Parts: sequence; structure tokens; C-alpha cells
Amino acid sequence: MKIGIDIASITRIAKSHERLGAAFLSKFLRKSEIKILRKNSQSIAGFWAAKEAASKALGCGISKHCGFKDIKISKSKKGAPILEFSKKTRKFFKIKKASLSISHDGDFAVAVVAIKGKK
Repeated sequence: MKIGIDIASITRIAKSHERLGAAFLSKFLRKSEIKILRKNSQSIAGFWAAKEAASKALGCGISKHCGFKDIKISKSKKGAPILEFSKKTRKFFKIKKASLSISHDGDFAVAVVAIKGKK
């Protein structure tokens, strides 16, 4: 099992979103993610942290092996975050299962990802 964690400043993410608008969201989110995202800074920072944590769990960070859009976040019927990877990324890293948790407190959003790979 591999673990990745990331913490994001909600203020920093809010400033980037205010400055760049929809272009900022399009940089790291798929259209389907933008649709389910609450357009508040806490949620945006949480999705940013989640994608960074996922790439760290893979051991590569955001890179040619795993870009922002190779990571997909959706929601369960109860609102829990669900983490998926592109077929290319799943195959390259031999991903069997992935879990995601996102939390916010004060000016920070934090995400933890656990990934189980095939042997």
C-alpha cells in the first residue's frame, strides 16, 4: 500500500481562481469534476490537494506519468469523494484500488490517498 498526502492553502487557491477564473479550474479539473465541485475556495483547494496527494502516492508527483487530468474525482451518493485514474495511469502503475479522504480546517485543505497496487 502506498500513501500520499497534500495540504493546500485555501487563500492561495482562491487568489489563483480569482485571477484566472475558469482557466484555473480547467488547468487541473475535468469538465465532470467542475460540474460536481461546489464553487467555493474550500472545495477547489480540496480537489487540488487530492490530485497532488494521489500523484505523491504514486511516487511521481504531477508529471508526464500522471497529469492532473489522469486523476478523476467524483462523489458517491452520500457525497464521499471517489478517486479514479485514467486507463493509462492505472496500467502504468498497476493500480488495483485507491481511496481518498479530503478535509478542510481554517485556511487549509488536506487530502490523503491510499493506493493498493498489483504485485
